[in-house]
Amino acid sequence: MSFKEEIAKIFREARDKQGLTQEQVGKKAKIDGNYYARIERAGPRGPMPRGDVLNKIAKALGVKIKLPLD
Repeated sequence: MSFKEEIAKIFREARDKQGLTQEQVGKKAKIDGNYYARIERAGPRGPMPRGDVLNKIAKALGVKIKLPLD
């Protein structure tokens, strides 16, 4: 599983646990809901968000993300 897929899984599970829609997470994170949905899908052509965007989403969902250093 790629890092992008791992992040998507963490975000999806946290969102589901909280009963939030993708649009609601986008609003909480102050990003576009469609962009968040693309991140969560994590397909091969899906976006790899910048670190600041990952931090916004993680904060909105109350999760911690460890970024790989290699």
